[in-house]
Amino acid sequence: MHAPNTPAWDDEPTWQPPAPLRGDARADVCVVGLGGSGLVAVRALREAGVRVIGIDAADVGAGAAGRNGGLLLAGIADFHHDAVRLLGHEIAVAWYRRTLHELDAVFAAFPQCTRRTGSLRIAASDAELDDCRAQFAQLQLDGFPAEWYAGPEGEGLLVPTDGVMQPLTRVRAMAREAMHAGAMLHSCTRALDITNTCVRTNQGVITCDRVIVAVDGRLEALLPELAPRVRTARLQMLATAPAFDVRIPRPVYWRNGYEYWQQLPDGSIALGGFRDTDVEHEWTHDATPSAPIQERLEQFLRAHIGTRALITHRWAASVSYSSSGAPICEEVRTGVFAIGAYSGTGNIVGALCARDAVRWALGRE
Repeated sequence: MHAPNTPAWDDEPTWQPPAPLRGDARADVCVVGLGGSGLVAVRALREAGVRVIGIDAADVGAGAAGRNGGLLLAGIADFHHDAVRLLGHEIAVAWYRRTLHELDAVFAAFPQCTRRTGSLRIAASDAELDDCRAQFAQLQLDGFPAEWYAGPEGEGLLVPTDGVMQPLTRVRAMAREAMHAGAMLHSCTRALDITNTCVRTNQGVITCDRVIVAVDGRLEALLPELAPRVRTARLQMLATAPAFDVRIPRPVYWRNGYEYWQQLPDGSIALGGFRDTDVEHEWTHDATPSAPIQERLEQFLRAHIGTRALITHRWAASVSYSSSGAPICEEVRTGVFAIGAYSGTGNIVGALCARDAVRWALGRE
């Protein structure tokens, strides 16, 4: 058995975290958070010729970036027809188009840990089936790839542009590339106080001109002014040994995305969900698995997915949700830019927000 609360993705025993910060440091921009979005920001800043330092309270990908379900999906958290209704047609279409381009870039850049399989949204009820039809109609209307699907998993929507990845492999590859190129990255370095000219940490003080806070879970704890609009939740998952009694060619979103699973190349299954069945306790900063949710996941694994494979991992992660459904990308304090609140779908949207924040921080369009 693996260590408690260890994701199935943590399969690289030779990984060496960046060293903690030792004393004070100086940079043009400090990036707080070394998940996917933070590392995209580090790269964009470095490519702009900016001296950048990146820090994380734990390790590269130690938060949701390395503990999520590994799904690569077009669009923001809301299904496209809902995004059109909530954000307006022009903004929703622009976001969807940008995520399609970003998906192409991720699959091209990380062939060692990504697969373009398409994804399924499978309806769990007649009402959800009607909603799938509405989503399908909006995607067709706007010229985005989608197919109606009926198969062993059920009935719903197939989005051929989507896929899966090994999330921790991806972020560690990004960190290695950044450090090889000369970026200063530090693990075990917690931001305690943030202004545009100074980030005080438990390891020293970083003097800088701008700060990009690229933290998803607990974002409102680090920047309390976001608390009225941002809230942290716990997402829980489990994984199995290779399951030879089922075959799942594509990742599945079920029950409006509350449950999601994929089968890895070795046959093992990664499954997450049921956050909404214990809402009172899942709005929390605690990122350890809980018995009620884990029991529901295990029951679903056996009864719905239909495998008897041994459960090998159980883990959780903190993510943040915005009240609007749109991600946060804004200057929350003078010279301090925050990105996050991806509402559970930050693998692609986070990279886009990171590049937007970098352009904003550097005074560009």
